[in-house]
Amino acid sequence: MSKIETTTRRFQQLALSCYLGLVLWVPLWHFVLAPHPEMSVGFILFIGCLPLLLPLPGLLTGKPYTYAWANFIIVCYLGHGLTAIYSNPGEAWWALIEIILSTGAFIGCVYFARHRGRELGLGLKKLKQPK
Repeated sequence: MSKIETTTRRFQQLALSCYLGLVLWVPLWHFVLAPHPEMSVGFILFIGCLPLLLPLPGLLTGKPYTYAWANFIIVCYLGHGLTAIYSNPGEAWWALIEIILSTGAFIGCVYFARHRGRELGLGLKKLKQPK
């Protein structure tokens, strides 16, 4: 395995471990550690958990395009964590875990998609070859 392939694999492992951590963390936080009785279970599942499940099949199969667009979802959880730290100091530590997992998943997804896309020749721009 070349150095580039090893780097690509490490970014994929970072992305997957943080993303799966986020998939487990969000329901744990909202249902077990700090439940909010004013919010319905259906609402938390639909808004908090369902979006994380949408790109999961593509992430598990290693599709670079899915890693790239999963970041749109990850950024929402990063924003949620940042908002929760500011608005609810009692849950700041729980929010910090969400921020760390979101940041790790974001970095891993960006660089895996970039490196794997290049390996597969899926770049956005085709370089013009001089004549």
